[in-house]
Amino acid sequence: MRYDLVIFDNDGVLVDSEPISNRLLAGYLTELGHPTSYEDSLRDYMGAAMHRVHDLIRERTGATLPEDFDDVFHGRVFAAFERDLEPVVGVVDVLEKLAADGVSYCVASSGSHERIRVGHRKTGLDRWFDDGRIFSSEDVGRGKPAPDLFLHAAQRMGVEPKRCAVVEDSPLGSRRPWRPGWTSTGSPA
Repeated sequence: MRYDLVIFDNDGVLVDSEPISNRLLAGYLTELGHPTSYEDSLRDYMGAAMHRVHDLIRERTGATLPEDFDDVFHGRVFAAFERDLEPVVGVVDVLEKLAADGVSYCVASSGSHERIRVGHRKTGLDRWFDDGRIFSSEDVGRGKPAPDLFLHAAQRMGVEPKRCAVVEDSPLGSRRPWRPGWTSTGSPA
């Protein structure tokens, strides 16, 4: 089947940011008194919006993370991106092939618009994704694992959901209650 739109997740699919982000998140949570290993961070938070971090810490410990948690974390992440971030191997070839074949594509990420843009500027992927091709969990009420973000991207791109393929790498992103006609590629749930 030929799809009319390919919706890419960002972190781990377009940019190789998951190791960077999850090491920093595990370290910062541990620093704040919430011991978290890299593996814990991958299992519990990879692919999710930041509210999940706050929700799980509150649920597990009854504690609230500092008010500036997101700002401090993102500052650390953006600094690390500037030093270390690379595109996922082969992704430019895929984007070139989609463009050559006239297949529309976009990105739909749990990350903020700022995080997506910082990563794309650093890796050179910004030439492939203008503002009309970038969708964030900031744009919808519920982030992953709800399908809202992908449905929003499809609607904004003018494509019926059943004509879309989603490329996702995280277990949380793959656990959506997929609606009839959606196709998901990526990690098994």
